[in-house]
Amino acid sequence: MMRFFYIILFFSLRIATRLYFRKRAVYNAPKEFYGRTIYVSNHAASFMDPLLVALFRRPIVFFMTRSDIFTPLLKPVLWAAHMLPIYRQHDGEDTKNKNEEVFKTCSRILSFGRNLLIFGEGFTDDVFIRRLKPVKKGAVRIGFIALEDMNWKKKVYIAAVGCNYSDPNKMRSDILISTSDKICLNDYKEAFQENPSKVINELTKKIEKLMQEQITHVADKNWTSFHENVMQLTRKGMNADNYNPKLSLYSKWRYSQSLANWMNAEKLDNSPEILDLKSELEGYFNLLKRFKLKEKYVYDFQSENKGSRFKELLFLLTLWPFMLIGLIHCYIPYILVKRFTEKSFKRKVFWGSVKMLLGKVFMGIFNIPFIFLFYHFVYPSYWLSLAYYFFFIPSCGLIAYIYFMKLKDYKTKGIIQKMDLSKIISKRQALLEKIHLLLPNT
Repeated sequence: MMRFFYIILFFSLRIATRLYFRKRAVYNAPKEFYGRTIYVSNHAASFMDPLLVALFRRPIVFFMTRSDIFTPLLKPVLWAAHMLPIYRQHDGEDTKNKNEEVFKTCSRILSFGRNLLIFGEGFTDDVFIRRLKPVKKGAVRIGFIALEDMNWKKKVYIAAVGCNYSDPNKMRSDILISTSDKICLNDYKEAFQENPSKVINELTKKIEKLMQEQITHVADKNWTSFHENVMQLTRKGMNADNYNPKLSLYSKWRYSQSLANWMNAEKLDNSPEILDLKSELEGYFNLLKRFKLKEKYVYDFQSENKGSRFKELLFLLTLWPFMLIGLIHCYIPYILVKRFTEKSFKRKVFWGSVKMLLGKVFMGIFNIPFIFLFYHFVYPSYWLSLAYYFFFIPSCGLIAYIYFMKLKDYKTKGIIQKMDLSKIISKRQALLEKIHLLLPNT
């Protein structure tokens, strides 16, 4: 059975995440709630990863979470949310013994047919980056400990999960979650009993390879910006700002992967043409930064649209009443949460998930009085009042957020219309031609 707080989070956060992400997709999703499976995921976006893997996939999971957040105050809440502590070397001298106790708990969870979610990399980069760090052996080790505790009488599986974001810290970005086929650890019984260390190492490498296949993995960290810049200009990949809206999220994910796989296979540092292209791309985006421009505006002025502001104006004129309602209900909690998060969390990788969680809580509390105000001053029906609270307020809040983004676009385009972009557009076109010439499938 799911614990009570897990159930509350499961249903309530689905609304928040659907508002936060513009598009969501799940590839090769497991169909069962239970399954005695250890899911090993990448850890690209801190708190956001466990939320999404649990919310958008059917399996009920118990999370392995860093031990330092298990304070006396939070421990009961975290327990109720299916979270288990994992102790790292700098967490204390008794790390090994404490982890052995946690591993025993994991064995019991698996023996009852439940699933575990483990983040194989162990930590999140300070800045979101499309690559997988080396995977640790803990997940495979936990699986074999569980099998030994069960005398190998039940089957235990392990599978890789990939969280693919266009940008986890940007509201109205995209997320695609991919899951590999399962590996049955029981199939390795004889080899494990003969040489445990060898089997654990080999399976960890296999899981790492499967995890790389579920995400966009740029092997060389120095080339991640090149990968992102190419995606922005071609508009075919998973970039949050520059993309082709006609392409499916799946096709954008596959393009992002294929570009990264080609880069990993090539010796890019030995190619003068690619090195020149990398330098020119960096120069182009630095030029945009200097003029306080964004690539999406340059594209818009280069396309048939010619920088037209009609769509923005239509949106602003049509939806301003809903924007005002959203502003009344959501502006104060939004500002408070934004300021608190950006002041309290120095690492930006935490911002998106913390803002989404705290925003949901504070906006929910802030708007409770409106249930009764609606009942007494609009229409005496608590069913309608609750519908207003749970559906209309969040929708208007989202409209208000998009409204101000559109207003910003409208003003910026007005300024750009007075600028001469011909040289920048020519530079962009020359870069695109070079990309099509040197890179495959672009």
